[in-house]
Amino acid sequence: MNHGRYRVWHWRSWSVRYAPPALLLAALLMVLLLVMAAYGLTVGSMRVPLADVVAIVMGHDESGLSARIVLDIRLPRILAAIFVGAALGVSGAIFQSISRNPLGSPDLIGFTTGAATGALTLILFFSPSVLQITLAATVGGLATALIVYLFALKGGGGGYRLILIGLGVGSTLSAVNGLLLVRGDLDDALWANIWLAGSLNGRTWSQVWPLMLGVVVLVPVVCFGARALTLLEMGDDIARQLGVPTERLRLGMIMCAVILAALATGTAGPIAFIALAAPQLSRSLLPGVALPVLCSACMGAGLLLLADLLIQALPLAVSVPVGRMTGIVGGLYLLWLLTRQR
Repeated sequence: MNHGRYRVWHWRSWSVRYAPPALLLAALLMVLLLVMAAYGLTVGSMRVPLADVVAIVMGHDESGLSARIVLDIRLPRILAAIFVGAALGVSGAIFQSISRNPLGSPDLIGFTTGAATGALTLILFFSPSVLQITLAATVGGLATALIVYLFALKGGGGGYRLILIGLGVGSTLSAVNGLLLVRGDLDDALWANIWLAGSLNGRTWSQVWPLMLGVVVLVPVVCFGARALTLLEMGDDIARQLGVPTERLRLGMIMCAVILAALATGTAGPIAFIALAAPQLSRSLLPGVALPVLCSACMGAGLLLLADLLIQALPLAVSVPVGRMTGIVGGLYLLWLLTRQR
C-alpha cells in the first residue's frame, strides 16, 4: 500500500523485495543450530555451565577438566553432527533434483552403501587410520556412482532408471558388505559392525577436519550450479535450448554429491534418513523456490544434531547409535512418503 511517496512496511513484501525467502529460512535454521550446539556443549555426564562453555570456546579458559571435555570431546562431536548432516542434506538435494524424484537419496540408491564397502574393505583387511577410512569411503562411493551412472546413461541418465539401477547396485553391495563381515577377523568384524551402525561417539578433530574442508569447498560449487540444475529438472532438451551443458553438469553435480555423501559416511558411518528428508522439508517450506542448497544443508545439520541430542537424553540402557535412530525414523518417513506418492 502506498501513501504518497512512502510505502507501508509489510514483512512479506519486505522478504520478497530485500531478502530471498531461502536466505531467511537458512538464517533461521542457523540460529536454531547455534542454540542446539550451545545446549549440546553444556550437557553430558558432567554438566558445564553455559558461561564456562563460552569462556572455553572463546579461548579465555583452556585449562582444566571442563575445557578438555568441551574442546576435545563435545565440540568435535557437535561439529561432526552439523557437517555430516549438512553434507547429506546437500547430497540428497542434488540427487533428488537430478532424478526428479523424492526417493533420489544417496542412501537409497546405493552410493552410501558403496562408500561403506570401501571403508569396510580397509577396516577388515588392514589397520587403517581415520583419514584412510575417509579416503576409502570416498573412493568406494565414487566407484559406485560411476557404475550406476554408466548403466543409467544408456537410458538417458536420470529419473526412475537412475533410482532402479542404484537400488540394484546398492543391494548387491549390501550383500558384499555382509560377506566381508563374515570373512573378516572377529575383532575387526565387531569394530566394523559398530562403524556400520553410524555413530558420533568419540569423534576427534582428525575425523572432523577433512569433512569440514569438503563441505566448505563443495557447497559453494553446488550453490553456483543450482540454477542450471533447476533448469535441468525441466528436461534435457529444454535445458540444452537454454544453454545448459546437460551431461557435463549432471556428471559434475553427481561427483559433488557422491563426495559429500562419502565424506559424511567416512566420518560417522552410514546415516540414513537425513539425505532423504532434509531437501523435501526445505522444499515444503519454500514452495516455488529453486534448488534450496543452503536450506537443505542447514536442515540436514539440524535434523542430525537434534537426533544426537535426543539420544544423549535417553537412559543409557535404551541408548542407540544415531545411525540406527535415524534409520528407524527414516523407515517410517519413507512408508508415509510412499503412501502419499503415486
